[in-house]
Amino acid sequence: MKATVLVDNISQKEIAGEWGLCIYIAYQGKNILLDTGSSELFLENAGKLSRDLKDIDYAVLSHAHYDHANGMKAFFETNEKATFYLQKGTEENCYMKKWFFRQYIGIPKGILEEYKERIQFAEGDFELCPGVTILPHKTEGLSKIGKRNNMYIRSRNGWKPDDFSHEQSLVFATEEGLVIFNSCSHGGADNIINEVKATFPDKKVKAIIGGFHLYGKPKKEVRELAKRIKNTGIQEVYTGHCTGKKAYRVLKEELGDMVHQLNVGLEIEL
Repeated sequence: MKATVLVDNISQKEIAGEWGLCIYIAYQGKNILLDTGSSELFLENAGKLSRDLKDIDYAVLSHAHYDHANGMKAFFETNEKATFYLQKGTEENCYMKKWFFRQYIGIPKGILEEYKERIQFAEGDFELCPGVTILPHKTEGLSKIGKRNNMYIRSRNGWKPDDFSHEQSLVFATEEGLVIFNSCSHGGADNIINEVKATFPDKKVKAIIGGFHLYGKPKKEVRELAKRIKNTGIQEVYTGHCTGKKAYRVLKEELGDMVHQLNVGLEIEL
């Protein structure tokens, strides 16, 4: 399996970055796109990195936020064959609370209707293709995390803290063990690892790749998460985007060489 980062916050030489994430994954003859960043930049970067988006067989949205979904329309216009997989229940309803105001942070308005023939909603443990599984959250009480992070869902019954039921993990079986992709890990990186371990109890979890939503978090909170991640027994961590530089340094202090920094153009082979 080879994963190429098309979009991340950290740029590389002549290849620009942005606040968002997009990863091109080649696995056993199939090409999978995880997210589309917050603009059409992923198209430009794919060209510079010699990755043809027309070759994508499956596209997956990690969760319903703009910095992962704003390039969806551009993807549909570039690739005419791939189905785009969203978690069941994904709607245009994610907001960030700021004092008395709520700012929309969700997927492009109208995208679900405009491209409904290209979109499929994954439900339960969904096999994308042999060796690749989409997993929903299975941890209870995640709405507490949503409330703590001022993230809300606008429902027919009013506002409620986001429980991240629109977030999903992409899990690959490799010879070295399972590899998890979860672009922001809003539900908690340690929770996600444990969810995968519980789903596949007879398999080792090798690595987790994605952001950990630690930008601006206190060092104490980052250190506590690092210890919980270490206790899962996972061997490698590749993180960037919403983790943030300060939090990354703390993770590095706690986890040492098992932690690697994501950046645009990075290739990960597992």
